[in-house]
Amino acid sequence: MLLSLSSFPATLKPQSPPPSLFPPNQCNSSLPLSPHPHHCSGTHRPGRCAAMVSGSGDGEIDTFTARSGYLFDLSTSEADSLAEYSVSKIAAIYRRKPFVVFRRLFQIGTTFGKWFGLRYIDTLMERSDEMFEVRAAELRKILTELGPAYIKIAQAISSRPDLIPPSYLDELSLLQDRISPFSTEVAFNMIEQELGLPIDELFSEISPVPVAAASLGQVYQARLRQKGQVVAVKVQRPGVQAAISLDMLILRFLAGLVRRAGKFNTDLQAVVDEWASSLFREMDYKNEASNGLKFRNLYGSIQDVVVPLMYMEYTTRKVLVMEWIEGQKLSEVKDLYLIEVGVYCSFNQLLEYGFYHADPHPGNLLRTYDGKLAYLDFGMTGEFKQELRDGFMEACLHLVNRDFQALARDFVTLGLLPPTSDREAVTKALTGVFQNAVAKGVRNISFGDLLGNLGTTMYKFKFRIPSYFSLVIRSLAVLEGIAVSFNPEYKVLGSTYPWIARKVLTDSSPQLKSSLQTLLYKDGTFRIDRLESLLKESLRAKTEKALVKNQTDNTDSRMVMKEILSFTLTEKGAFVREIILQEFAKGLDALGLATLDSITSTATANIPFSAFFLSSLMTDEDKSNLRTFQRLMLLLSGTRRNEDSNVGGRQVSPYKNQQPMSLEELPLDLNQLESFQEILPVLSIIPELPTESQQQLLQLPADLVQRLISRAAARTLRRDL
Repeated sequence: MLLSLSSFPATLKPQSPPPSLFPPNQCNSSLPLSPHPHHCSGTHRPGRCAAMVSGSGDGEIDTFTARSGYLFDLSTSEADSLAEYSVSKIAAIYRRKPFVVFRRLFQIGTTFGKWFGLRYIDTLMERSDEMFEVRAAELRKILTELGPAYIKIAQAISSRPDLIPPSYLDELSLLQDRISPFSTEVAFNMIEQELGLPIDELFSEISPVPVAAASLGQVYQARLRQKGQVVAVKVQRPGVQAAISLDMLILRFLAGLVRRAGKFNTDLQAVVDEWASSLFREMDYKNEASNGLKFRNLYGSIQDVVVPLMYMEYTTRKVLVMEWIEGQKLSEVKDLYLIEVGVYCSFNQLLEYGFYHADPHPGNLLRTYDGKLAYLDFGMTGEFKQELRDGFMEACLHLVNRDFQALARDFVTLGLLPPTSDREAVTKALTGVFQNAVAKGVRNISFGDLLGNLGTTMYKFKFRIPSYFSLVIRSLAVLEGIAVSFNPEYKVLGSTYPWIARKVLTDSSPQLKSSLQTLLYKDGTFRIDRLESLLKESLRAKTEKALVKNQTDNTDSRMVMKEILSFTLTEKGAFVREIILQEFAKGLDALGLATLDSITSTATANIPFSAFFLSSLMTDEDKSNLRTFQRLMLLLSGTRRNEDSNVGGRQVSPYKNQQPMSLEELPLDLNQLESFQEILPVLSIIPELPTESQQQLLQLPADLVQRLISRAAARTLRRDL
């Protein structure tokens, strides 16, 4: 995988003529490069070469090859047959190599057995605390020796400082881009063999040692001879396909045993297969280059996001050449702004286009020296289908609004629960799990806590873990893991939810429209607080051109008014606009009835016993509509009642559950409709709106009048009948 190239600090920009990577006072740049370069790159800071990778990478055997090199002994035909993941082909190969399989099982068992044994002895001798850092270092060494499959597992959890003890986190983080490299001579020979040209014809300059090394390959800095661009040259580690093939076969077998022993509903072998397939795709560098191009086309235009350019003409299955990107690992710099950029980019990946980076460990996320977020390593990507994207957004909506019955249905849609599960029991369990987590509002929901709290319930009700699920969840959890390392209060779901709210309010998907309709109405009663919550949250979702470093809630009523109008008057806001118009018409109709009641009550106040002969024109539903109308007026004026400020909190009760409003109370409520005056500033905002929005606004009065006439006619017919 491509790694954090942060160890090259100097920004290199191709010029004409391009400057030498190796200044004359450091090396003889006129000498032709060979597979045995002995000069040193002048772009390195003193001592940085040794800090990046252990050893020179030339003539040395890395620990993985030294301990597990016997796994590579495959014939050419066997190696070629492993180009793609196939359980049957892998099993057929290793069925003829039982000794290799037994040796690997013995190696894995004894290696981990010894480590766990030492941990147990530490506990017995009450020296666990003193030996903590020692055992963490030993574990990293073990994983490095066992190879790519186990390194990948460690990388998957190395970005969660809230879940892993610091000593282990520090050691496992080294597995992201500080793994012992293999021989540079072997690497250069592979480059020449794959690209069909000598090194000095391909590159005018190339670093004599790898600038970074990881589980699947290592990277050299070079300059293209023909084009002059500074590039990163990634070369695949020899034998990784053979090693990963055998380890996946073993893990798949163990997954089957665990499933049967634990009576899991999840097909654990299918999860291993999905992960193995993604690893095999990652080992195909041509596939990675294609993914990089697609990722660049979809997300490279997002403000402050950088995606390297791929050089397809210099790329094969085992060699990849791409644009050189420099910076520091995002986890090493306290830049919450770039975390927000990453959240926005992740939203686009998962919920907008469905094509996402499935391996966003901290080594693959850089802060460039000009303050941008760079994505690296596109070998492991995923596709999130439309129905699953809609289901994920619906689940977030129902979670935030504490609709746990609907959340249980969402879990069926997402494939987490079988359709035959006991929904009532699941709903009760989910309520117990999530009730406290969402009590403080969406902005305080911890993604990690949700997953942790859900674990016991998932086991009890035999939840299934779909093959896509672990990759999607990991892509979100990594960002929160990086953020909480320097801001423990950060919540990735709180930053993602505004984008989800905006998506739900604007998307044309029939499924999301139906979900929004269900969310906003219960037993025919409009829940204004939920619309308020969605609109207010959606205003926190800054567009890519409006991302700012200090994001605070916008309390300027004029700005809020403008943003709400700008949204509802667009084509994307048509569905919400129709709902608001419908409720506005109901409210104006109720206001008219309330006014008639008030006038009648005043006119007959001096007539004896008039209260016994005159009944109110307003029903409980009309009174509820009048309250909703007041809330809409406050919403459109950019203000909000203090008692309803908790996002995802209390709901407006349906009118049948509200206390009846007496005639004496009605005038008091009517006097509170001062928002008529508060909304007058909207007239000054209209000229600032786009022409299309202004035209749409001019059509609203006529539409509103039609709705009022229809309601009045329908009411008259009901009373006559």
